[in-house]
Amino acid sequence: PPGPPARGSLSLHRAYLRSPLGLLRLGQLALGAAFWVTVAAHKYEGAAHFALFAAVLVWLLTLALFGLSLLGRWALVPWLGSRWLLTNLVHDLALGVGLYAAATGIMGYKARQKSYCNLPGYSQHCLYSAYLGASVCGGIAACLYLFSGLYCLSRRCRDQRDII
Repeated sequence: PPGPPARGSLSLHRAYLRSPLGLLRLGQLALGAAFWVTVAAHKYEGAAHFALFAAVLVWLLTLALFGLSLLGRWALVPWLGSRWLLTNLVHDLALGVGLYAAATGIMGYKARQKSYCNLPGYSQHCLYSAYLGASVCGGIAACLYLFSGLYCLSRRCRDQRDII
């Protein structure tokens, strides 16, 4: 059987970084980090645990996809490397949009529950702004995942097999 592919020096795949998918990934990573840092930095309870779990899971998977694509090393991933465009498509539409939409809904609901403490003169610690900020970041991140999923889908429909 043939051995693993030769490992040369690592270099950045600059064409990916300038592509629409690369730029969308950077936005997804930034907004995803803003989402989960905002939630994790404040006291949270109940369904916010799931929202935090979903955001961190998708963020870590996005970081892995971004790193492998940036280094041009997706061929090293067993079974998925030969289907990299399809892997990105499923990640974006199923995990990215699905889990971020659920997390955004949860945080929006929790912000609405805490909206009473947004009144002037309320002296207790209030989580409204943190929940609302996380909800906005999650909603924008879900839109970015939808855009990148549609980008991958359009490439797939045009019979292209590469992410760039």
